[in-house]
Amino acid sequence: MKSDREGPARRSSDRTSVLVLHGTEGAVQRSRDFSRRTLASWQWLPTMDAEQLAVVEDVLLMVSELVTNACLHAPGGPRELRLSWNGERLRAEVSDASPAPPRLRRHADPGRPGGHGLRVVDRLARDWGCLPEGAGKLVWLEIASPMGLGAPRG
Repeated sequence: MKSDREGPARRSSDRTSVLVLHGTEGAVQRSRDFSRRTLASWQWLPTMDAEQLAVVEDVLLMVSELVTNACLHAPGGPRELRLSWNGERLRAEVSDASPAPPRLRRHADPGRPGGHGLRVVDRLARDWGCLPEGAGKLVWLEIASPMGLGAPRG
């Protein structure tokens, strides 16, 4: 885990979208679809810029990894996915009912499935962490806005 801090305080110009999730069935695909629609509504998509498209694909991958971890390791799966953007950074948060913080495996076996998701998040996110939330937790990540994107509009 890169950090256990909460991250920057929200500003009044933040945009936030929330997806309530019930159970694990289809949660990863629903989360990816929701994230893609949300990023499109914030004009991250469509794009002709290869770097901006790569950032969007990274976001979708990291959201998938956080939701997958909640599906695999938390009773009842993920509760909620929240995306917020303030023009400088995007924050993704996934809450679940397990109080156990995620652990970054030191050496996942490259020949076996599993154990690689948090390694992907650790490499792609600017920062990530975990906070207690009620009887469960909130796992979050942040990335810098791709070049060429400014503050949220109106």
